[in-house]
Amino acid sequence: MGKLYLVPTPIGNLEDMTLRAIKTLKEVDLILAEDTRTSSKLLNHFNIETKMVSHHKFNEHATLDKTIMRLKSGENLAVITDAGTPGISDPGFLLVRECKEHNIDVECLPGATAFVPALVTSGLSSDRFLFEGFLPHKKGRQTRLLQLKDEDKTIILYESPHRLIKTLKQLAEFFGETRKAAVSREISKLHEENKTATLSELIQYFEAKPVKGEIVIIIDGFNKKLNDN
Repeated sequence: MGKLYLVPTPIGNLEDMTLRAIKTLKEVDLILAEDTRTSSKLLNHFNIETKMVSHHKFNEHATLDKTIMRLKSGENLAVITDAGTPGISDPGFLLVRECKEHNIDVECLPGATAFVPALVTSGLSSDRFLFEGFLPHKKGRQTRLLQLKDEDKTIILYESPHRLIKTLKQLAEFFGETRKAAVSREISKLHEENKTATLSELIQYFEAKPVKGEIVIIIDGFNKKLNDN
């Protein structure tokens, strides 16, 4: 019986790749990559010659049985995504669940995840938090925002740059313009930015400048005492 490795990859800075991740990717029999074109740059940089095949949200259901058969035959496989830890708003969950059903060992290496640096640099409470990932784009979006507006834990969202302003305005509408929040972008890259302010201030700030890079939004939890005053 083989083993499945979930291998985090850098979210921006190649120097964040761990020695253990490099060693694992060199030693496994096959790498399942979200985008082989993106991952080939990473593998070439670290002289990793292991064969890759595509494993993304559009084919993961279709390739599941074949992948399980390879693992059962004794092959060791690794899953990588374009950036960050597999299974966190990225492919990986379905394969891990299937491995558990077939008693196949799964090991996740520690490494890059975008929301952790965004949370700890925000200055907002990190004692208790709720990771939401991406909000629904259309159906169910307003319902989910209504459910979250009275959540007392710190809330973590992922967002794309072209939807940032729209999302901040919706958050201000449902949570109130004075709710504290933070926006992090380009984490670990040259132009990394972390901005903490009220939702209304964040809207003003990001409306006045072009926004690039993947976005993490951290929202302060609902404070009943403050809202009762």
